[in-house]
Amino acid sequence: MSNNVFEVADKSGRKIRLTKTQWAHMIKNHGEIVNYLEEIKETLVHPLKIIIQQSGELRRYYSYQKNRKHPEKYLRVLVKYLNGDGFVITSHFVRNLN
Repeated sequence: MSNNVFEVADKSGRKIRLTKTQWAHMIKNHGEIVNYLEEIKETLVHPLKIIIQQSGELRRYYSYQKNRKHPEKYLRVLVKYLNGDGFVITSHFVRNLN
C-alpha cells in the first residue's frame, strides 16, 4: 500500500510526491485546501510560474484560481527536492506571486 496521495511529473519531467502525512498536515494547517487536490496536481504539471530558491532545493509552483471568491487567488505549492525527487511540503493560497 502506497504512502502517497499522488505522484506526478512536473513540466520538466521530475517526479513530485504528496505523502499522506503531508496531506494531513496541509489540511490541518490550511483547511480550505482539502477541496483543491486536483488543482494542486495541475499546478505542479502546468504551473503559471515557478520560483526557485537560491539553494535550488525548494521551489514554489503557482497557479491562478480565478473562480475563488477570496482575494487570495494564487495557489502556491512548495516542493522540496532531495536526490532528484520532489516532495510537496505544503500548499496554500496567496494574493501575489512571490
